[in-house]
Amino acid sequence: MIKGNYEQIKNEAGEDVTIIAVTKYHTVEDTLKAYEAGVRHFGENRIEGFIEKRTALPADAEVHFIGTMQSRKVKEIIGDLHYLHSLERESVAKKIEQAGLHVVNCFIQVNISDETSKHGLKPEEVEGFIEKLKAYKYVKVIGLMTMAPNTEDISIIENTFKGLKKLRENIAENYPEVKELSMGMSNDYPIAVRNGATYIRIGSKIMGS
Repeated sequence: MIKGNYEQIKNEAGEDVTIIAVTKYHTVEDTLKAYEAGVRHFGENRIEGFIEKRTALPADAEVHFIGTMQSRKVKEIIGDLHYLHSLERESVAKKIEQAGLHVVNCFIQVNISDETSKHGLKPEEVEGFIEKLKAYKYVKVIGLMTMAPNTEDISIIENTFKGLKKLRENIAENYPEVKELSMGMSNDYPIAVRNGATYIRIGSKIMGS
């Protein structure tokens, strides 16, 4: 099942999109089945889950941290942290810098839809944050991340993803290295892909419910 799901999403998304299998609700056994099916990028939103999956997976797999990161928790996973999809506070960047182990590829989380329940910077705050982070040797901003509202209204979802793409295009004039867009989950990834997503975070559509 997992292999068929993964192959289908790969075909739909195309070669230029990195598919992250979100394993936060799934066992190590299922995660290893996904690896055997060809998945090499995995997503976890809890420190404990990140450590558990990273320990179990072969070395050529990459575990992305996709949840809200607390600065005091950085030290627990920094040795294996190479992709962070939720950077929104300088305190987290400082902890990565203090560890000084390796470069962490970071996506700045943006609250495009301006929902009070969601984390992330306001769009107008992003460029100033990127400028601050240029001083950090071990923090590399490679892109932007957002989550669409939980709604059946496709136009709202579409506008959210279009908004992130437009923001990236504007920022790229001064920061051309900020190229990637992490957006789209199981329920809305086709909309994200057609609006320029380069990383999609897929849970149930790969792993099953």
